[in-house]
Amino acid sequence: MKARITIFICSLLLCIPLLMEAQESITYQTPSKEIADLVDAPPPPAVSINATKDWMLLMQQPGYPSIEELAQPELRLGGLRMNPRTNGRSRGRSYNGLSLKNIKSGKDFEVTGLPEKARIENVSWAPNGQHIAFTITRNDAIELWHLDVKTQEAKQLTKGIINNIIGSAFQWMPNSSQIIVKAIDENRGEFPEQPNVPSGPIVQQSSGKATTLRTYQDLLKNPYDESLFEYYTSAQLHMIEVESGEMKKFGQAGIIRSFSTSPDGKYVMVSTIRKPFSYLVTFRNFPTTFDILDTRGNAVQRVADLPLIDKLPKGFGAVRQGPRSISWRADKPSTLYWVEAQDGGDPKMKTDVRDRLFYLDAPFNGEKVASIPFKLRYSGISWSNDQLAIAYEYWWPSRHLITSKFTPGEKDSKEVLFDYSTENRYENPGNFATTRNEYGRNVLLTSEDGQHLFLTGQGSSPKGDRPFLREFDLNTKETKEHWRSSAPFYEIPVTILDADKSLIVTRRESKKETPNYFVRNWKNGKVTELTNFDHPYPGLAGVEKQVVKYKRKDGLDLQGDLYLPKGYKPGQDDPLPVIMWAYPREYKSASDAAQVSGSPNAFLRLSWGSPIYWVAKGYAVLNNASMPIVGEGDDEPNDSFREQLVANAEAAIDKLVDMKVADRGKIAIGGHSYGAFMTANLLAHSDLFAAGIARSGAYNRTLTPFGFQREERTYWDAPEIYYTMSPFMHADKINEPMLMIHGEADNNSGTFPLQSKRMYSAINGLGGIARLVMLPHESHGYRARESVLHMFWEMDQWLETYVKNRKAVP
Repeated sequence: MKARITIFICSLLLCIPLLMEAQESITYQTPSKEIADLVDAPPPPAVSINATKDWMLLMQQPGYPSIEELAQPELRLGGLRMNPRTNGRSRGRSYNGLSLKNIKSGKDFEVTGLPEKARIENVSWAPNGQHIAFTITRNDAIELWHLDVKTQEAKQLTKGIINNIIGSAFQWMPNSSQIIVKAIDENRGEFPEQPNVPSGPIVQQSSGKATTLRTYQDLLKNPYDESLFEYYTSAQLHMIEVESGEMKKFGQAGIIRSFSTSPDGKYVMVSTIRKPFSYLVTFRNFPTTFDILDTRGNAVQRVADLPLIDKLPKGFGAVRQGPRSISWRADKPSTLYWVEAQDGGDPKMKTDVRDRLFYLDAPFNGEKVASIPFKLRYSGISWSNDQLAIAYEYWWPSRHLITSKFTPGEKDSKEVLFDYSTENRYENPGNFATTRNEYGRNVLLTSEDGQHLFLTGQGSSPKGDRPFLREFDLNTKETKEHWRSSAPFYEIPVTILDADKSLIVTRRESKKETPNYFVRNWKNGKVTELTNFDHPYPGLAGVEKQVVKYKRKDGLDLQGDLYLPKGYKPGQDDPLPVIMWAYPREYKSASDAAQVSGSPNAFLRLSWGSPIYWVAKGYAVLNNASMPIVGEGDDEPNDSFREQLVANAEAAIDKLVDMKVADRGKIAIGGHSYGAFMTANLLAHSDLFAAGIARSGAYNRTLTPFGFQREERTYWDAPEIYYTMSPFMHADKINEPMLMIHGEADNNSGTFPLQSKRMYSAINGLGGIARLVMLPHESHGYRARESVLHMFWEMDQWLETYVKNRKAVP
């Protein structure tokens, strides 16, 4: 049956003009006006609230940047992408305007002093909430700027000296009057010239010890790459007085990865990358020292000297030996904390203690103090005071998360509060709310008696997400619900404004109402509007999301978000062509996989990656169609990946046909990244779809032999899984047209552009119908306006030709 259909479809489609036998010379194209207008719709401002909860900063977001901006010079070194002209990141997102709103009065204030066409990045409130620092990127440099909230005036603080390649460009001191800034090292020397004649071969030698490393991109390749990496990442810290602009050097120059002040402002911890570099891993694994400096920049103590990490035990829970996650305790003046593996970093080792917490107080020359143990792998700490902190630990194989309270000074004081699977969204208790302490650091928000905390969360339920605010009793471990989002709204807690007055800032939306910010009194229900953003997509007014639920043939509950053209009436109007968009997810529990996700009351959202645009062209769109891959007990999800994938798709199609929405012969499947991998597999192993669209995908899993997505087995552990799951190995079975789009500069681990090129070559050589579009300068996600519009044009042409106007196929 499959072979006969293959011959029939290929012969049927040979006459279609869109099919190209070879490469095609083409300029950037624009899709139909319905889609182009939606792409160019101005996005709403981003919002940030200060520590004192009295001011809101609104950051205007520009539309998509031009391809000219994306085509600026770019170096790809050590896992970093940098613009050598600016000495900054080459792909940062920026704002083009700022304004302020007083939360108490509701009054708006325009910010003055900004240059025209400003590219604003790295926006940061001062701890006292009365100042804002940010960078402005010019064509050839990056400057530091300052905004005084009282005067609403922005002023330039430095010339174009900022080095913004690794980590933070600057950090406020706790006094809110000084800023530590990372500048280009003026003594970094002459630009390294590339030798015309190599000095010798590039040699790498293994140690004989097994390890598992992902297939990273943008790695160093030779000594010249090393010299470029060192030249552009070398930096010098400076201390700046905000009022006067006076600037002094601080500490020693080097490849500064990060820097952070102690809560009391008396010390600064600086982490510095050193040689030897590696051609196997990114800068994150390069040797790094951690040094404590005083407020004059003098060395106090080296607290860690971490070697190169190019060998790790096998498994997703593998970590390096020695200190990890070195940081300052938020509730103490100057105390460091970190964790160290107690199992050699090997997740396969049987042990009752995986990690242990350690402290080191100023002046950092004493012995480290051992604290609480972790049964699972350490995942974070929220601090409060000497009597209370919250610890988190996680274990990948079981998807197991434990939340505990403990007394920081007592290593045997840990007491479990929550113990659940991260896949079980219904049991997720939420996140503990924080507030700023006297040091300006985030600590747990407690009641006056210190015995109650506050929880906010998504509130997943069989009726969809219903975000909540709850109060948690530390003694009884019981919760009291103060407020929960209810229909017809989808309302999300943003920050607790004043717990004593029962005030919280939320973002509220509905199917018809644009997301906006409000102040809500959770006791009396009074709501005060803070913002009033316009509908961003007037062309889609009247189009609403409908959550449809259906069952897989094995009884597993599934769902998807269905969008229909305005005014369309199923059963009365003709069935529609459909585009189904999805992304597979692995689960260890069928009951967890069947849980409802998302909210039926959420406002329609568009992005460059969304398929919803085609509602404006008369298609039905099933977005976020459930694609769970379940493996319970000793079974791994991917053991039956293909079978479950096809069953998921069959169930979705049957539902749409039963609703009289879909024309069964005119359904397309599409996805991005792992969704592209899904698309190719569905075309290879079923005849359910008329065509497919696969963006930025990987198709040959033998090219990612040390694991991919959530698969931690290597190719040599499970070669049959890698072969069976790789659509490249089954390209001869792909008998439906497949459009592949890929960014030429994709930096995502595993989705090398070569994957799409080889997949296209396979389908082309086997006589199938495929089109490969490589977008210049684009990474894993697409940014330039020209690229996004052209992507939509390609997708539109493909859908119109092979789906909407497809000839009937028996």
